[in-house]
Amino acid sequence: MTNDILQQRKDSRNAVLAGFLGWTLDAFDFFIVTFVLGAIAKDFDKSIPEMALTITATLSTRPIGAFIFGLMADKYGRRLPLMISIAFYSLIEVLCGFAPGYSTFLFLRLLYGIGMGGEWGVGASLVMESVSVKKRGFLSGLLQEGYAVGFLIAAAVYYLVFPHFGWRVMFFIGGIPALVTLFIRSRVKETEAWKKSKSANWKEYGKTVKKHWKLFVYLVILMSIMNLMSHGTQDMYPTFLQEQRHFDVHGTSIVAMISMVGAIFGGLFFGHFSDKWGRRRSMIIASVLGLLMIPFWVNDAGMIALSLGAFGMQFMVQGAWGVIPAHINELSPGSLRGFFPGFAYQLGVLVASGVAYVEAVMAKALSYSVAMEFLAASVFVLAIVVISLGRESRGVQM
Repeated sequence: MTNDILQQRKDSRNAVLAGFLGWTLDAFDFFIVTFVLGAIAKDFDKSIPEMALTITATLSTRPIGAFIFGLMADKYGRRLPLMISIAFYSLIEVLCGFAPGYSTFLFLRLLYGIGMGGEWGVGASLVMESVSVKKRGFLSGLLQEGYAVGFLIAAAVYYLVFPHFGWRVMFFIGGIPALVTLFIRSRVKETEAWKKSKSANWKEYGKTVKKHWKLFVYLVILMSIMNLMSHGTQDMYPTFLQEQRHFDVHGTSIVAMISMVGAIFGGLFFGHFSDKWGRRRSMIIASVLGLLMIPFWVNDAGMIALSLGAFGMQFMVQGAWGVIPAHINELSPGSLRGFFPGFAYQLGVLVASGVAYVEAVMAKALSYSVAMEFLAASVFVLAIVVISLGRESRGVQM
């Protein structure tokens, strides 16, 4: 085996690790809020729906980050924007721990969304351009399940830290991701795909964007549905466990962690088989099975049955999501790959940004379980339709 091949494999591993860690720790920082929503509401003398708006705030500003960092990634390469976005969201996360009141906290969560929105698109393009076609589906699942691993870490920190030190210390721990930038700076190389496909100037770049506007609209619709699917089944789930099922800190953490183990396995499973079955078919199968999992996911049975339902639901939700990094990067034009997938993703986040607030308001009139069941069923049906209307680009050369 030649030195060039060995170096290429090493570069691919470093790119995957950088993208995975960036998204894992990004998700960890985001999900901290979902576990301590009630505690922060109590300290700031606010209601649960008012605190749920801080989640909406973060989701609503993510397109800004995707727009800024996506353009940077196509013009200046993937590494620098990735480092800046990670350092930025880490700093804001620490500042959230010092927030003296609701208004400051809300403003900081708006800023946090900009950093979070910039990370995914740049990291995904870096990884997908760095790995072989044969492993793209599996590594797509691995990359996306950094999100589930981040949720899992947030649940573990909630279990270990919150009972002893309170919610502010959890945000201080959220500054750790900044260390990833040191790894990216020293170990990750720029992709050859970017070097070969970058536009000569902004005018040429603009023409390429205009040429593919229909594809972009489809990607936004697809990512809106996908984000409604994930945020609708995840963001208020700890609150459902606490408020409706009356689980304590440990019970909430355990069920949430089990659900994210399911998410990790689901992402890897469907990501891997999408290389054989096709991207769309794999996502449709996961969506159909997710629809069938709804009655088991928010049931009134014991903790074991609820944990199994949560495991199964997130296996399917993140199973569909595990295909996304490969699927939308394969669909995107090479010269727009830093901007197109990430910006479409985050515009989808913007569309879905109010789902936690809607669930919280509906829960006051009905219950968390009824609100979440209704929204989940609607979204899974829409997902099956939208995915079916798309096209397949599995295995396209980058």
